[in-house]
Amino acid sequence: MNMTGTGSPCGACKFLRRKCVRGCVFAPYFCHEQGAAHFAAIHKVFGASNVSKLLAHLPVSHRCEAAITIAYEAQARLQDPIYGCVSHIFALQHQVVNLQAQLASLKEQAAHSIITAPNHNGKFYSDLSQNQGFLGGENSGFVEENNRSFESFDSG
Repeated sequence: MNMTGTGSPCGACKFLRRKCVRGCVFAPYFCHEQGAAHFAAIHKVFGASNVSKLLAHLPVSHRCEAAITIAYEAQARLQDPIYGCVSHIFALQHQVVNLQAQLASLKEQAAHSIITAPNHNGKFYSDLSQNQGFLGGENSGFVEENNRSFESFDSG
């Protein structure tokens, strides 16, 4: 019996049309049902032999994560042969920059609307943004702190 425990080959062995033997390095990570489709991309991009060697040289505790990562990179390489998953990272960084710009614009709009909005006595909330700190004042906390944490994406 093979490592899948069902009597049928794992997805990788099924794709490669070979018998799945006990101790198959692919069996725990490529199930019989969907494994063949996932392994097809891996085989096309990296080659079954290379992936087998890579997984065999890793500690068992790291193999699952490696198999998932290899599958993700293989799919990304098929979609974008030049950049692979790096194009996804670039897209996410671009999204972060756009969201930061939207956040800054909304903060500015909110500050302007609160400062110019009259209260019930006909007075203006001119000092609200400075005293409360939630619109970019000295105690703005979460928003300002997170803006600083995303600055590393701009430089990368």
